[in-house]
Amino acid sequence: MPRQEIDRNSKDDSELMDEDDTKPAGLGFGASAGIGFSNASSKNANREVDAHEEKDEEEDILPTAFGKKIKEAARLRREEKNKSVLAKKSSGKNELDSAGAGAYQTFGKGYTLIQKMGYQGGALGIKKQGILTPIEVKLRPKNSGLGFNEPKEAARPVLQELEEKSIPHPSQSSEGRSKENLWSKKDLKKKKKVYVTAEELLAQKQERGIEISQKIFDMRGPQVRVLSDLKNLNAEDEARENGVRMPELQHNIRLVVDLAELDIQRLDKDLRNERETVVALQKEKERLQKEAHHQKQQLENMEEIESTLDQIGSMSSSGTLTLETLAKSFGDLQKRFLDDYTICNLSCIACSYAVPLFIRIFQGWDPLQNPTHGVEVVSLWRKLLLGKDSFSISATASPYTQLLMEVIFPAVKISGTNSWQARDPEPMLRFLESWEQLLPPPVLQSMLDNVIMPKISAAVDSWDPRRETIPIHSWIHPWLPLLGHKLENCYHTIRNRLANVLHAWHPSDMSAYYILSPWKSVFDPASWEHLMVRYIIPKLLTVMHELQINPANQNLDQFYWVRTWATAVPTHHMLQLMDIFFNKWQEVLYHWLCSKPNFEEVTKWYLGWKELLPPELQANEHIRLRLNLGLDMMNQAVEGMEVAPPGLKENISYLRVREQRQFETQKKAAAAQAQPRADSGNQADTTNGEHEMSLKEVIEIHAQQNGLLFKPKVGRTQDGHQIYGFGNISIIIDSLNQKVFAQTDDRWSLVSLEQLLELHNHSRSKRR
Repeated sequence: MPRQEIDRNSKDDSELMDEDDTKPAGLGFGASAGIGFSNASSKNANREVDAHEEKDEEEDILPTAFGKKIKEAARLRREEKNKSVLAKKSSGKNELDSAGAGAYQTFGKGYTLIQKMGYQGGALGIKKQGILTPIEVKLRPKNSGLGFNEPKEAARPVLQELEEKSIPHPSQSSEGRSKENLWSKKDLKKKKKVYVTAEELLAQKQERGIEISQKIFDMRGPQVRVLSDLKNLNAEDEARENGVRMPELQHNIRLVVDLAELDIQRLDKDLRNERETVVALQKEKERLQKEAHHQKQQLENMEEIESTLDQIGSMSSSGTLTLETLAKSFGDLQKRFLDDYTICNLSCIACSYAVPLFIRIFQGWDPLQNPTHGVEVVSLWRKLLLGKDSFSISATASPYTQLLMEVIFPAVKISGTNSWQARDPEPMLRFLESWEQLLPPPVLQSMLDNVIMPKISAAVDSWDPRRETIPIHSWIHPWLPLLGHKLENCYHTIRNRLANVLHAWHPSDMSAYYILSPWKSVFDPASWEHLMVRYIIPKLLTVMHELQINPANQNLDQFYWVRTWATAVPTHHMLQLMDIFFNKWQEVLYHWLCSKPNFEEVTKWYLGWKELLPPELQANEHIRLRLNLGLDMMNQAVEGMEVAPPGLKENISYLRVREQRQFETQKKAAAAQAQPRADSGNQADTTNGEHEMSLKEVIEIHAQQNGLLFKPKVGRTQDGHQIYGFGNISIIIDSLNQKVFAQTDDRWSLVSLEQLLELHNHSRSKRR
């Protein structure tokens, strides 16, 4: 065994020697080494490695006699190897001259190439005119550029010095070997290692912000390199230039570090994703817990609701169920379980139990005789059946609508068809006013279409103006706010009936005016004007032509007949009638002024006619012009001038221009004095003036002070007076006699303001 170990060691040594001779040198060694490195450095490095190996072998051999023999054999083998190496070097140096050997050791293959070209030493060039020594290599401080502070440069030894130092001494061989092999050992001066934790690395990456990941392929070398940025693209070249040791190894270590950083970032990203997932799952867990709690609570609510419905069902089967008990039970369910009450549509179940009980309560009920019956009960059930939507009762299929259609609508239809007369709208209107807040639009429209509208249409078809004592507008107009355009068919019938009567009408009959005038705002303007032009205006023109103006004995009946229609006839047609009058009036005035009259009588006569004109006509520009023409004739007569006869165009144009100028002058003067008068008037009103209030304003203020609604009822009149609503009662105001009448038990009674409040409270107590 020892002999085999010795043979194996010797064999390994011989193989190692062969490898040293044949293996090409690595970076910075051998013939392919860079400037400043020789082949000897590599061999010295090999010797040092062998020394280390031998040292290791010596340490491995046990300190016995047998081990001593092995140690002695190894020492002899090492000495033989050193002698062979020295012999090989001496033989190689003899082949070259001293300068060539130094150059080969210094410059490598460069010297071999120029030697093949005929160089035998000395200066360069054919005539030896070139440089004698090679270009000196100057070392510069690390990371310093050319011309930077002109640093001191270390000069390389000249060729002769290199030749002298080419053969190393035994004492120097170990020293050079130790210097050249510093890369394989640790530096004597240890640098302080700085470690970066994963948290610090992630913090640095976060401070830099989000970096755009990209791949860079470097294909300049024998192998393709993949980089993540450009900062490490020329890292190896920069390392060589800066004298960094083992750049390839450092590059590989840098790659390992980058991969480690990427792994840390990836793990951090995965960790953050997992944490976010945990948070999301926690929220989902809480949501599911709430949902489970809600479902559990809802299940408990359903059990209580089912128990209550079972009790109501048993009471209904036994016949002991009443509306009060049913309303209390469902009211308690609605209050405690509002959401479940809506989701389960318990209002439909309540309606199914309530309909038979409501039918029993409203059996035999006449809404026209007792309109407030059951209002309070229905108001309570509206809240139960509608819930939150108590004010939006427009749903056709809602339980509340079905309840009213099955209970209230049949009673109204029976009473409206059998006992109600369209010419007496008050009973039906009182019922609708009492139930105004309780009737959904579908139910109200059904009543109007199926009960009220058929009765009105039948009454209009049977209406005869010559025999009727009640004006048709008194029982049609109250329905205008409710029926609206649905009455258009009735309007056509009414116009035809009026046309048949107006053929034989005379202007002295004022009944035509009282029948027609309320329809001016109801009929469309075209239909109304057609009715006036065809049947009224021709007869008024005839009366105006027959009018005789006599200052001594004037008959005003015909003038009154025409003046009555001033508010009904369109303005442009009324001006034509008044032109006929003013032509006669100016003619009489002209003859009177020409006969030297008493101007005081003329003035009274002029003012009397002016006062007879209605305010609508006095405000018209054309009427004012005709009156001013007469006034100018009077002024001419007073001034002793010749009075121009009426009808002359030039006189009329002159007077018109004069009237226009006077009017503009008066307008400017009034505008200049308007502001001072207004200010003084306001001061007088605030200090001394007191506004006299009308009876209507007093009643309106009285209603506001007591929190009651006071409004006119559109289209409803009584004895020519507008009907107003004062709270829950109807009243009329006689402004001329300063009296108030209230409707009590189908009759109108004189009341005071205090009695109005008593009647309102009494009516409200009846509804309850």
